[in-house]
Amino acid sequence: QVQLVESGGGLVQPGGSLRLSCAASGFTFSRYAMSWYRQAPGKEREFVAAMTLAGGFTTYADSVKGRFTISRDNAKNTVFLQMNSLKPEDTATYYCKTTLARVEHWGQGTQVTVSS
Repeated sequence: QVQLVESGGGLVQPGGSLRLSCAASGFTFSRYAMSWYRQAPGKEREFVAAMTLAGGFTTYADSVKGRFTISRDNAKNTVFLQMNSLKPEDTATYYCKTTLARVEHWGQGTQVTVSS
């Protein structure tokens, strides 16, 4: 079955960096777009970034543009989110997502806390 497993979250000071990973299995990873979302306490889940199957097109939420970079390694079935210049408002649980035959699949999430 489809599995998405995020890792790489943690506690970081404002201005710091983290690199999130999402390991995928159970489907042909290279054929599908991948995306990252996040959900802060008391808020709705929101879009962060997405990348097409070949990595030729990326899109970002305005709030992270210029600071976050999405990338993928199709040989390792993994999508990454490099997060730089982190701010306290980036604190959230981060999820990766893919959609297969109109069915959304989500990982369990990884917690990112930005605090001094």
